[in-house]
Amino acid sequence: MVEYLKSAPGLPPQSSGDTTDTVQIMLARLKTGKEDAVREYSAKLDGWDGDIVVSPEQVERASLLVPETLKAEIRYAYDNIRRFAEAQRASAMDFETELRPGLIAGQRQIPLNAAGCYVPGGRYAHIASALMTITTARAAGVPNITACSPPRPGQGVHPAILYAMSLSGADRILALGGVQGVAAMAFGLFGAPEADILVGPGNQFVAEAKRQLFGPVGIDMFAGPTDSLVIADKTADALTVAWDLVGQAEHGYNSPVWLVLDDAELAAKVQAHIPACIAELPEPNRSSAQAAWDALGEILLCENREEMAQMADHYAPEHLHVQAADLDWWRNRLNAYGSLFLGANTTVAFGDKASGPNHVLPTSGAARYTGGLSVHKYLKTVTWQRVEDEALPALARATAAISRAEGMEGHARTADIRLERVQSPLQAVVNS
Repeated sequence: MVEYLKSAPGLPPQSSGDTTDTVQIMLARLKTGKEDAVREYSAKLDGWDGDIVVSPEQVERASLLVPETLKAEIRYAYDNIRRFAEAQRASAMDFETELRPGLIAGQRQIPLNAAGCYVPGGRYAHIASALMTITTARAAGVPNITACSPPRPGQGVHPAILYAMSLSGADRILALGGVQGVAAMAFGLFGAPEADILVGPGNQFVAEAKRQLFGPVGIDMFAGPTDSLVIADKTADALTVAWDLVGQAEHGYNSPVWLVLDDAELAAKVQAHIPACIAELPEPNRSSAQAAWDALGEILLCENREEMAQMADHYAPEHLHVQAADLDWWRNRLNAYGSLFLGANTTVAFGDKASGPNHVLPTSGAARYTGGLSVHKYLKTVTWQRVEDEALPALARATAAISRAEGMEGHARTADIRLERVQSPLQAVVNS
């Protein structure tokens, strides 16, 4: 029996109609007005009237502004992300198999031609998002990678983001944010090819633009606010758990954090630590974390670990952090999450920034049916088949019979004509 020691009152109702309408109007204008419309929106919304296409010389100058110590840490994170993505790529293999004598089928893994990677750069400089999206596309073998990030008035794209974009292998970089940045990549503006897929996190306008463009253009996923769930038992440290909840709540007022445990004493200790942890944050992080915890934070007390696992699967969090004994049991039992963080040492922030697996993950319960961004998102798994004469009679008879049962005579005739062709030489031999 699950007891809610802290329930989430939820956020006030908000209408998404305004966002949907605004983005629809913008995309229509951007599609017809092209680069002129992009520049207009960039000046109006981002206060940017400088170069849209960031030159290699500009990237080099910006990189000089990044401290060498930070560059070294970015390279460390990049190396982990690249190695993990390359290992994923190696697991996606072409193959062929002979299903029956003369019936051969197979699959190929074909990289997409062009990717558009959106890197947020407004309130926070999302250096790690550049590494996650671009590096993974490059490891998948995508030959054309365009990246964009919002410019700051009078400054342009954040220097560390530019350094990360260049390090990760972006072919071209656009100083663009918001809907206009997404549209520029989707529509193939400023010298970029039309994107086959749009990836990367963003605000509600970026997410809505990706949603409306989806169909002719692929996207990584429909993304909502980030969320995180911690599973803890009596072996967990209360202060560590509290900071892990607060650390994820600082993403924003609409970012849920949940704690699932089986120890009432631990729950009380964690809840007691949280106000002090929030108070230590600088503004505006403090206000964001407080708002998220007040409106969306929950603490669930369960009777045993199986009930805890059931609740975790029900929530299907983007980030699932287990701070409990017997980690192998949890790894084998849990089934619905974007990424799993096992053990007290393995904070979600490691995955967000530097450990290797991708941080672009399903939110809002979507982890019930999908995983996060990976090289597989940048690959098309296509199939092929070839039929030799020895396999043709049985295959043609089955196809014709099923086609006629479905009422599809034309399909049946395409099988019949091939059956007649291989039977005719045999009939000639019989007649002789």
